Amino acid sequence: MNLTQTVKLIEKDQMKQDLPNICVGDTVVIGVLIQEGNKQRVQTYQGAVIAQHKAGLNSTITVRKVFQGVGVERVFPLHSPTVQKIDVIRRAEVRRAKLYYLRDRVGKATRLKERFETK
Repeated sequence: MNLTQTVKLIEKDQMKQDLPNICVGDTVVIGVLIQEGNKQRVQTYQGAVIAQHKAGLNSTITVRKVFQGVGVERVFPLHSPTVQKIDVIRRAEVRRAKLYYLRDRVGKATRLKERFETK
């Protein structure tokens, strides 16, 4: 067994299996584990997914929200133990792989058209 196969085997054990299907444009709620002194608590972060980086164990999503009139973006590693849960609240119809143009928009211009799934 060579080195790359060994690394893939180790990474496979650390990957989360219960992740929802996340797409760019989705509004998600992410429960993040926060360490305060010797206590731990889960803090939620809700926003729109504006970018996604798929790289196995190193996969990340960039989530943007507007808080008190200021845009805040965070990059979350999907398979990190600090990310406790991810819930998809709403799905949006988008035609881009990265939604960086939302940074320049203000107010109602930042809204995304909702996508309804047929079963």
